[in-house]
Amino acid sequence: MLEFLKKLDRTEYEISLYVMMGQGKLSAHLPPDIRVLNQRLSSQSVWGKRGRIRMAATVLASYLRNGNLWGKLSVSMNYFVQMFRAGRVQIDKLFWPIVAEGARRFGESFDLAVAWMEGGSAYYVADYVNAERKAAFVHIDYENAGYTRDMDRNCWEKFGRIFAVSKEVKESFVKFYPQQKERTFVFPNIIDSEKVRRMAQEPGGFSDEYDGVRLLTVGRLCYQKGYDIAIQAMNLLKQRGYRVRWYVLGEGEERAHLKRQIAALGLEKDFCLLGQVENPYPYYRQTDLYVHATRYEGKSIAIQEAQILGCAVIASDCPGNREQLMSGVDGILCRLEPEAIADSIAELLKDTEKRAAFKRASEMKDMPRGKEFELLIEFMKRG
Repeated sequence: MLEFLKKLDRTEYEISLYVMMGQGKLSAHLPPDIRVLNQRLSSQSVWGKRGRIRMAATVLASYLRNGNLWGKLSVSMNYFVQMFRAGRVQIDKLFWPIVAEGARRFGESFDLAVAWMEGGSAYYVADYVNAERKAAFVHIDYENAGYTRDMDRNCWEKFGRIFAVSKEVKESFVKFYPQQKERTFVFPNIIDSEKVRRMAQEPGGFSDEYDGVRLLTVGRLCYQKGYDIAIQAMNLLKQRGYRVRWYVLGEGEERAHLKRQIAALGLEKDFCLLGQVENPYPYYRQTDLYVHATRYEGKSIAIQEAQILGCAVIASDCPGNREQLMSGVDGILCRLEPEAIADSIAELLKDTEKRAAFKRASEMKDMPRGKEFELLIEFMKRG
């Protein structure tokens, strides 16, 4: 979103931003000429103890604000029952309707309102923002992410344009909402490749002086990212005698569970949860192999960053990932199974020439440069 905001011409557009949860480390990097509508916007991480307490306070304030207390509670309880029956309770999706309905309302009207994310942002913009035109972004394989028609409550009918970050995300969304096909377009993530390369040369990166092969994964510690399966793959590699160490950059709700799994397998020195870092790019530059074994994706920025920095990439063969890799040309797509992941890693550990070829191919990939930006401008000007 930061790259998106930079591309808007300030001589033509006045930009206002409302952050649903009112916090996040990247808040400190917002362009100074953006009008922030939050009364208080914190740059506190959402993953630390204080950050989680602040999030809980935000949800509680949202529940109490704007009335309809029983309605908010009853909707969330209904979703909880549905998720419980489906065998997967997702706390964030339980609270999004409460946060959306209890978010601050603004009397002014906008020429264009953009919901940057599916879920709470989409619900809020659809129902509680006054705007001549509305657009929304979808970043995830919609059905696999756990959204339902009941949860969305026809919010997508209120958007004149829906932008998916990849072709597969568009296909998934349109399959779920076929009536939205004509309004849905592909709008890839915008990445400043030169900035990524520049930051990769800054001080930082690994500090453990390990001299074996380094594997790297970057992403939130959540069910979607499949770390439970990656840990099993690391255990297989260790049993086979490979001298490798797997590092993960990111924070999330699965940390405690993953630490227990790592300890149970005796992998405390082999599978390292490094947490969230300000600048991840020196780690990419110093790694031997980037692994992205996820259950589903929209379009992974982490894979794109790895490719910009010339990493050989192994990824699970799932929607989102398969659009970013040509298996056998610039990386390997494999089944999301411990054995398949371990086999793919072992293949590139043994075949250094293939790994080098994948690195060269990654570095030469053409990254999105934001030409699709005109789709949004055209919609804003003409409807």
